[in-house]
Amino acid sequence: MEILDPPAVRRWARLAADVLGRARTEIDALNVFPVADGDTGTNLHLTMLSAAEAVESLPDEVDAAVVWQTLAYGALVGARGNSGVIVSQALRGLAEVLKDGPDLRAGLLRAAVLAREAVARPVEGTVLSVLESAARAVQDVDGGDLREVARQAAGEARVALGRTPGQLEVLARSGVVDAGGVGAAIVLETLASVITGSAPGHYEVPAPSSRVAPMAEVGAGYEVMYLLDADDAAVAALREELDAMGDSLVVVGGEGLWNVHVHVPEAGPAVEAGVRAGRPHRIRITYLAERTHRGSAGRGVVAVAAGDGIAALFEECGAVVVRRAPGTRPTLPAVLAAIRQAGDEVAVLPNDEGVRSVAAAAAEIAREDGVTVSVLPTEATVQGLAALAVHDPLRRFDDDVVAMADAAGHTRYGHVTVADREAVTSAGLCRPGDVLGLIDGDVAVIGDSLDRVATLVVDRMVAGGGELVTLVTGSQAPPGLAERLEEHLVRTRPGVDLAAYDGEQGGYPLLIGVE
Repeated sequence: MEILDPPAVRRWARLAADVLGRARTEIDALNVFPVADGDTGTNLHLTMLSAAEAVESLPDEVDAAVVWQTLAYGALVGARGNSGVIVSQALRGLAEVLKDGPDLRAGLLRAAVLAREAVARPVEGTVLSVLESAARAVQDVDGGDLREVARQAAGEARVALGRTPGQLEVLARSGVVDAGGVGAAIVLETLASVITGSAPGHYEVPAPSSRVAPMAEVGAGYEVMYLLDADDAAVAALREELDAMGDSLVVVGGEGLWNVHVHVPEAGPAVEAGVRAGRPHRIRITYLAERTHRGSAGRGVVAVAAGDGIAALFEECGAVVVRRAPGTRPTLPAVLAAIRQAGDEVAVLPNDEGVRSVAAAAAEIAREDGVTVSVLPTEATVQGLAALAVHDPLRRFDDDVVAMADAAGHTRYGHVTVADREAVTSAGLCRPGDVLGLIDGDVAVIGDSLDRVATLVVDRMVAGGGELVTLVTGSQAPPGLAERLEEHLVRTRPGVDLAAYDGEQGGYPLLIGVE
């Protein structure tokens, strides 16, 4: 049975990471245990993203055992937070079994066992309960029916999630289900989607039924995390030492590499204990009270721009700009520095699908410093301009982000460029030198005249509805292109407004937006 072959594992890891990424804000809002620091969704997303990127980096020809082992390793080294570390151990349990064949029943059982063993003081009503319920529910299912095992495990995870408020008093008091349990349910539901071949649906995150109270600063202490190179005997002693120091202790790993997580009153002794046990590295220390109580000192927007003219446009609108060369991504330090410069509440406009991962990573680091950051899903410069046009620093941050995202989402985007190689596109075969017109990322027109292709793209985009056309000309645009398009629109669409700018961008002679 090849349903869980290496390509399927890669698809699952990426799907789980993507769904967790989309749901992370909603999951963060449920986070009240073990500490109400509002980052469980983010931590689970980053953990699964690390696993996904690890398996995607492997050559296509590697066997299943290598893919599963790499998945577990990627989750281990990228695990963040209490729930992220636990889920990484669950993935290790799945990997230990499934690398040798598709025995999902045994894999789920091993995942639940390893997850519980990782926690020094297990508590019911958490991610542990969800994983164990899912594993128990499938033990009587025909093990040869992989699809049915996956479906029942996912279904039981959702049922078990609904039981968590009745198992843990702080959840009931706050009107929420367990945040880590939501992440585990999503991981199992995406696995079922891949195994059954069903299209992934919308994963509904249960909303809080009451306002979640913020964490009190008194006794908050520090979250200490690090990777540790050490042998098993040293780790056993380290567990005892850290358990006496603090709480929320989770230690996972094996074969010389471990991930350590603990909440302690003082960070220094926890790190020193790691030094005595082996070699700690990737040390992260977070003051928990500061994570939720740092006040806002200003609202700002960060925009990524691929041309000097575009950069000037964003700067005129008040954004902190990160410049990048066409076809490249900005560095993470550059985006992080811009976020820190922009303020304590920051909306980030990546303006390119390839930039979003860098922006998301920089945003997560900034959040650890107490900055509130939202990365908007802008895939083109014109969407970023539309979002910035409705930015209002006097609104509540969440409302401002929603308004900006809505403006970007209602902006269709087009590009005109010149092909540099032969390729098969959605509009047919193109050859070097052909002019390509793209709409929402797909090639829609192929021609030999830049003016003609630009006109066709604008006409097609406006035909779908719109009141405002934005044109951004690049460094390779022929003189007068924007003026000729404006004359065409005046003749054919007199009711449409037009705004034209010189973006000076390379690569695309023309960028088009229709709102």
